[in-house]
Amino acid sequence: MKFDVMTGGLPLRSMASFADDAARTGYSGIVVTEGARTAYMGCGAAALAAEIDILTGVAVAFPRSPMVTAEIAWELAEATAGRFRLGLGTQVKAHITRRYGSEFDHPGPRLKEYVQAMQAIFRAFRGDEQLAVDGEFFHLDLLPDQWSPGRIEAADPPIDVAAVNPWMLRMAGEVADGVHVHPLNHPTYITETVLPNLAAGAAVAGRDAATLEVIVPTFIVPTDGDEAKWREFARMQVAFYGSTPNYAFIFEQLGFEGTTDRIRERQKARDMAGMSVEVSDDLLSNFIVTGAFDELADKILSRYDGLATRVVNYFGGLDWSSNPASMAKWAEVARGVTHP
Repeated sequence: MKFDVMTGGLPLRSMASFADDAARTGYSGIVVTEGARTAYMGCGAAALAAEIDILTGVAVAFPRSPMVTAEIAWELAEATAGRFRLGLGTQVKAHITRRYGSEFDHPGPRLKEYVQAMQAIFRAFRGDEQLAVDGEFFHLDLLPDQWSPGRIEAADPPIDVAAVNPWMLRMAGEVADGVHVHPLNHPTYITETVLPNLAAGAAVAGRDAATLEVIVPTFIVPTDGDEAKWREFARMQVAFYGSTPNYAFIFEQLGFEGTTDRIRERQKARDMAGMSVEVSDDLLSNFIVTGAFDELADKILSRYDGLATRVVNYFGGLDWSSNPASMAKWAEVARGVTHP
């Protein structure tokens, strides 16, 4: 199992330092989310600073054409000697249409075609075939030699997609190289929803589901650190993510029916503190890994063995941003997960 650390966008010099610290700590990779800052510039800074896997987790697909994203991913694959993984997601309609000014309709089929278009572009970059994408959403058939980056020594960058519901998970299994599981996850959800649907999608394409990367972020709460702080951060994140109606079934799988409705009632009343109150300690325990630092590796392996290929320390980058020296605390955990 690989053990990664997540970060949001950072100033580029800070991203270089973060990647270097993560590599020296023993993390397998860094997972860069896209929010107020782009994911790709930070990945470029990290690629030149450290020999470590670099993943976008996730970058927003639709505001960029498949060609633009393919060119960026190609350069990052080359710069990292094949250690870059492209994670793509749809974001939500309001952000795509009102913040980015891009198209969003039919997000699932659009993302599927986006991934397939990028794969065709990669083949065209290598000269294996002419560019000929003629789909419902994308039409690409112009790539003169002088506009192609050409072959690189690294393999084509793997493409992973963010997926929550069964349709998107089946799509990931059919056309992508892996899946970014949503942070609002628990072993029951992974066992009953994620893995069967990935396998079903892979079967449609005649693929082996065992070859897919299953990237799972987790809220880790060390008990011999600032336990109360991270526990409450986790509670807030569960409430925030759990306010999305489409994710209500994740609570229901645990027997906590109606939780999303109650969180949304608090949200509509602008009672942010009240949203967290709806996440009881019993409910929260399903979404966190907690223990002393010398116990965490075993607990992570026990929870995710057979369910994930990569586990991501969700709060690791946030902790580093406030105190870079905190990274060193995770060295024993990283070694224990990656070399059990």
